[in-house]
Amino acid sequence: MHERSKLPIKLIEVTIPLDGVRPIDFYGIHNARLGIIKKTFPFLNISARGSELKVRGNEKDIEDFKHRIDLVINHLEKFNTISDSNLQSILFGVPETELVDLPELPDDVIVHGPSGYLVRARTPNQKKMVSLATANDIVFAIGPAGTGKTYTAVALAVKALKEKVVKRIILTRPAVEAGENLGFLPGDLKEKIDPYLRPLYDALDDMLPIEKLNLYMQNRVIEIAPLAFMRGRTLDHSFIILDEAQNATDAQLKMFLTRIGPSAKCIITGDLTQIDLPRNQQSGLFTSLRILKDIDGIGTIFLNENDVVRHRLVKQIIKAYDVEKSRQEHHGE
Repeated sequence: MHERSKLPIKLIEVTIPLDGVRPIDFYGIHNARLGIIKKTFPFLNISARGSELKVRGNEKDIEDFKHRIDLVINHLEKFNTISDSNLQSILFGVPETELVDLPELPDDVIVHGPSGYLVRARTPNQKKMVSLATANDIVFAIGPAGTGKTYTAVALAVKALKEKVVKRIILTRPAVEAGENLGFLPGDLKEKIDPYLRPLYDALDDMLPIEKLNLYMQNRVIEIAPLAFMRGRTLDHSFIILDEAQNATDAQLKMFLTRIGPSAKCIITGDLTQIDLPRNQQSGLFTSLRILKDIDGIGTIFLNENDVVRHRLVKQIIKAYDVEKSRQEHHGE
């Protein structure tokens, strides 16, 4: 693949970590893809060591090799799979736009999940939410349970991470059921807060292989924490999601919104019909929606029962509760 000089060449050895991809996806069954890689770079000595490649050769060849391997890893992160023909094309420098057998990516697909699972925007409002997130740095997604607002937000965050638009994902929500006063709960910090953050973990499980998710969590590429833990931080180069924002006070929402750095994206989700704050506290989400609605760069989408993608009865349940709420308000109950 490369011209050889007759002059003596100093050989070096480097280790290339396969961060963010499963070794089996990279090496292939019975190391078949590793064999393709070795044949493409015959002047390099390449060996696999678990989630690392050991490479020995001259510096110029190794730099070229590292660049091509980065492109392969990027492809795997984006699609969670790679064909042998695409592997060869990428190794020979063919741009991704010219690859001929890319996995199908319909317009409503946000991200490729494990085992070929496609995470989609399933309703017109979910698709509008995706468009708003592309056009704005901050998006408010408001709607009842089951409308996919949190799930869509997490999918957009994973997509941005896979495409290297951001370096981190930060997921947070108020632990209002414990008054964000977590000390009295049993267990260590993780055990204390996990029950309140479980829906975020559930969404991530659909979108990332478990090994990759665990790696991201260990390396703090993905961070999940209660809202109170955001105080005093600057959140930059990140995709930030504040979930269940209806349970944040005015002070908490102002604190959160002023943490956002210049290269960050943010989605704030909430359900104004499910406020769990004490009776003497008003949800800060009402204030934010009112005073921020005309700021350029901030978008708002309201989802409704037509966006529910859970059991068919959930739409009817939401509608029944809305009717009951209207009846009580009309009669002053």
